[in-house]
Amino acid sequence: MKIKVTKMEYSKVCALTPPSHHRPIKQSVAMRKLIHTLSKKDLKKVGFTHTESGIDSLNSDEPVLYLMNHSSFIDLEIASALIYPKPYHIVCTSDGFVGKDGLMRRIGCIPTNKFVTDVVLVRDIAHALHNLKSSVLMYPEASYSFDGTTTPLPDTIGKCIKVMNVPVVMISTKGAFHRDPLYNCLQVRDVKISAHMELIIPKEDIAYMTADDIQKIIEKNFTYDHFKWQKENNIKISESFRADGLNRILYKCPQCLHEGKMKGMGTTLTCGNCGVEYTLNEYGYLECKDSLVPTTHSHKFDFSHIPDWYAWERYEVRKELEAGTYSLDIPVKICMMVNTDSIYEVGTGRLSHDTNGFHLTGCDGELDYVQSPTASYSLYSDYYWYEIGDVICIGNMGVLYYCFPMDSGDVVAKTRLATEELYKLLKAHA
Repeated sequence: MKIKVTKMEYSKVCALTPPSHHRPIKQSVAMRKLIHTLSKKDLKKVGFTHTESGIDSLNSDEPVLYLMNHSSFIDLEIASALIYPKPYHIVCTSDGFVGKDGLMRRIGCIPTNKFVTDVVLVRDIAHALHNLKSSVLMYPEASYSFDGTTTPLPDTIGKCIKVMNVPVVMISTKGAFHRDPLYNCLQVRDVKISAHMELIIPKEDIAYMTADDIQKIIEKNFTYDHFKWQKENNIKISESFRADGLNRILYKCPQCLHEGKMKGMGTTLTCGNCGVEYTLNEYGYLECKDSLVPTTHSHKFDFSHIPDWYAWERYEVRKELEAGTYSLDIPVKICMMVNTDSIYEVGTGRLSHDTNGFHLTGCDGELDYVQSPTASYSLYSDYYWYEIGDVICIGNMGVLYYCFPMDSGDVVAKTRLATEELYKLLKAHA
């Protein structure tokens, strides 16, 4: 999938008229039916099956808040299969509206900027639920999982559900992550997909529950480990490209501690500095060649398990932050989003990140943007974003800056980890 990109001078982009806000409109019945019909083909290919629990207790015309874990694009097709024929709106990233604003609104989409405080979104969701009498589908993690485990959830979701006062249904998928993991260069694997749809908070329970009670239920339901599930259920993935791009998330070598030297290709992950080599087996675990065992860190991390390796990298980033040694300073190509007409390519610059937050400069000295480390609990970052490249996105409700690292190695995952850990450190000391 591609996106409309227009080259334009930075000053001209800044002068563009910002878009006006539009409330969600009633979802087109024809569009809903079309999406459902088109989804059937892909879901048939993956042998899609699903189970349900507690759904029978819901009234057929009762608006529901659906929450779903986010693994890949097929999530939308799964949701269509499970929710249809009920009307529903989908909370989705604003860049999905670029070049097709009217179509997205007729489909029932509600735009939001990822990891940006958006009070308007709450009002839009309430309008869809209570005025349009439509259900709403949300991916509270906001971004695809990098390592097959839960990405951070907003700590306000319990409060939001309390205000909305509608039943909450959880949709959990299995196999969607393994079919198309974000790091694997958009290469689809042959994996069967299933889903479980469960009523986790009836409407009548919300009145006597606190926002914290609701938050805990949501967090419990968003606890998963797809690689562990693969091993425990003997899910075989035999594609020869299954380790392609794995260095995007496993960027640091646990043997020599060098960063940016890992290379995932074919079925192996190799460090270009010390030569240690891992094979990603057909059941999702890494096997180290010559039984080399990392000795430079705590042994509580199992480096055969991808999420544990990723957790170790998070631990290492936190140590850097606490020691004051963490720093990112890289050249980037810069694109901007100020409306849904296009993404605007405005030039090049430098993106830096440290304990003071983000600082983006460029466009021949015209651009100078600073973002506080407490502005967001996570970071909008992606791999091969709209087939352009790996991206780090920062900004606010008025403008988003899409920064594409130039010859800087695998920095996207570490920057997201640093953003999350820095936010937690500062909040803990606030």
